[in-house]
Amino acid sequence: MANNVKKRVKVPASTPKRKQRMVCLMSEEEVRIVDCYLKKYKITNKARWLRETVLTFIHQKMEEDYPTLFNEHDMRR
Repeated sequence: MANNVKKRVKVPASTPKRKQRMVCLMSEEEVRIVDCYLKKYKITNKARWLRETVLTFIHQKMEEDYPTLFNEHDMRR
């Protein structure tokens, strides 16, 4: 008999444990939108998806807002 059970990937001990909690309230419509998206793209770990999505957005925004020596117009000349 073949055992087709997925094995859980263990997190390395060097990864810091998450001890801080953040709570976000959403309307029923917003929850439906998120659930439809997760179902469409077959995302099973909602917490990880939400964490990665928020942190990716923040990281991109910080990269855009990073101070430079010259403004964008001067660099494009």
